[in-house]
Amino acid sequence: MRVTFGVLGAVTAWDETGDALALRGPKHRAVLARLVVARRRVVPVARLVADLWDEPPDNAVGTVRTFVGGLRRALEPDRPPRTPPRLLVTEGPGYALRAATEEVDAWRFERAVATSANAHPSRVPAVLTEALDWWRGPAFADFGDEHWLRAERARLTELRLHAVERRAEAHIARGAAAQAVPDLDAHVTEHPWREDAWRLLALALYRSGRQADALSVLRRARGMLGEHLGVDPGPRLRRLEEEVLRQAARLDPGADAESAVDRVWARATAAYESAVASRTRTRLESTAHLMRDLAVTGGGLEPARQHRVAAVAAAEQLGDPELTARVIGVYDVPAVWTRCDDPERTRWLVGAAERTLRQLPPDGHDAARCRLLTTIAVESRGTLPTDRPAAGESARPARAARQAEEIARRLDDASLLAFALNGTFMQTFHRTGLAARRDAIGAEIVSLAARNDLPRYEVLGHLVRVQARCALSDVAAAERHAAAADALAARHDLPLVSVFTTWYRALRTSLTAPPATALAAYDRAADHLHGSGMPGLCDGLPPLARLSVAVRHGVPLPVGRHTDWGPYEPWVRPLLLAAEGRREEARAALCDLPSPPRDLMSETLWCLVARAAVAVDERTAMLRARAQLLPAAGEQAAGSGLLTLGPVDDHLESLAAALERGDRPGGDP
Repeated sequence: MRVTFGVLGAVTAWDETGDALALRGPKHRAVLARLVVARRRVVPVARLVADLWDEPPDNAVGTVRTFVGGLRRALEPDRPPRTPPRLLVTEGPGYALRAATEEVDAWRFERAVATSANAHPSRVPAVLTEALDWWRGPAFADFGDEHWLRAERARLTELRLHAVERRAEAHIARGAAAQAVPDLDAHVTEHPWREDAWRLLALALYRSGRQADALSVLRRARGMLGEHLGVDPGPRLRRLEEEVLRQAARLDPGADAESAVDRVWARATAAYESAVASRTRTRLESTAHLMRDLAVTGGGLEPARQHRVAAVAAAEQLGDPELTARVIGVYDVPAVWTRCDDPERTRWLVGAAERTLRQLPPDGHDAARCRLLTTIAVESRGTLPTDRPAAGESARPARAARQAEEIARRLDDASLLAFALNGTFMQTFHRTGLAARRDAIGAEIVSLAARNDLPRYEVLGHLVRVQARCALSDVAAAERHAAAADALAARHDLPLVSVFTTWYRALRTSLTAPPATALAAYDRAADHLHGSGMPGLCDGLPPLARLSVAVRHGVPLPVGRHTDWGPYEPWVRPLLLAAEGRREEARAALCDLPSPPRDLMSETLWCLVARAAVAVDERTAMLRARAQLLPAAGEQAAGSGLLTLGPVDDHLESLAAALERGDRPGGDP
């Protein structure tokens, strides 16, 4: 007798006529469910006992054997005595269910979903509809929250939700968008956190000629995501809303390019998996290439960083320094922000690059050596020493940047030189006042990238020039470079660029607008930080921007005790203490204050220190701030391209006046 098992609903089994078998009590079904979860692997009797009872009875082992015997009689009622069972077998210390894939509805469903990825588009809806019809209710519906069941139930549930969305996507792709609407509407109502389902529903409505309904769904999605998760829609959902509003040609009912791309991707990755399954080094290098591309997509930075570290670690384990050099060096992702997103991970990567450099043969491998040196220079961003560096600490990344640039120029390799110049840029923060130097680097990167079709580096060059021109008081030029960066980002699908250009435009607004308008612009810019994957940029930036507006306009400072100033807190605290009238605490904080990191926020933080020192007449801090800000005389404290504290000269004049008052006979000490 052929038996099939069902767990996509209540746990059951059917004979070949479709009649349900008598599985007796809940513990019998629990044993069967536990063996299905094991997927043909042996489950020891001791594990079954622990999973079936919180407090096992004295005869638990014998009871489990009784359950197994009862299940065997139900599953194979005609098996002759003393012949081995075919389905529920004894093996070693326990039992296993040796059913075939087609005999368990969950396993069959999983295979159908996988098969649909490579099926002809016209077949996908039928394949997935048949598979979804196998569901009779929640997976393992007659069991509660057993710990051994959670992962499998969650996996099957996620697979089902994916199948519903994949079927809808297939309907839309083949021009039957209206057919997808009812299922998707019910789907998002039941699972409001599924952003892709909202996107597909809105697209299906739009392609059915229901633009107003599509917009209503997108706004409903925004409200539901905020209500359930406290988050804003992701970039794909936001982009679709913009495209619906302007009736973008890509959304026309016949435009199924996105689905065609998805099919190509699925087939290509399947072919790759089949052809390169056992070629470790090839797969490792391919992974590194993929992580480089993932890093520049919206929301892809964090997984790219994680998998990059794993790939480098795997390469090191293989003991092949040339392979490790390629895996490290291929990640030539342009970097414009100078604060690390993950300092610990960065230190590890720098260490790996240095180890690999030492292991490379002394002759040859110049390109690999250049990429490793540039990696050290780029990844050392924001870690330049402050007051008292350890021996060699300051020179190491700067020297790596110089050596990398020299090698790239000698090799006359455009992409290598663009990468090396990124490292040079990252090492131009050893003192304030170097905006002109960074502007020159940005100009060379733009020119080099434009001539050699390197759009990501062309964007980098423009963003570097946005920052530099803001510091040099040339807002008109900064705006031209921001517009050029936006145009390149739209053409080459680089969503993270808008984070920087939106913040730059908030800075530009703050230069001329009243405080309320400036604050509103920064609040809108802060919305762009969600999901960017750049904590080194995001942490503490929104309140610092609001503080910059208050300082420049002379309005009360935001002195809320619970504001998260992130990494900027040590240099903000003295000014806030002074604003609260806690002068002695402010003076003590200034006396203990380390120098801020040497990065894009250096001038800004020194200006805050200067203002606090003047407010409480702390002479030592004033002298320190003046010495650090003097090289930036004539510049704006706006080198970040994100916020500004006005002309550095204003802060220097305030320091000079306060110091002069202290020098006069009878003046304040």
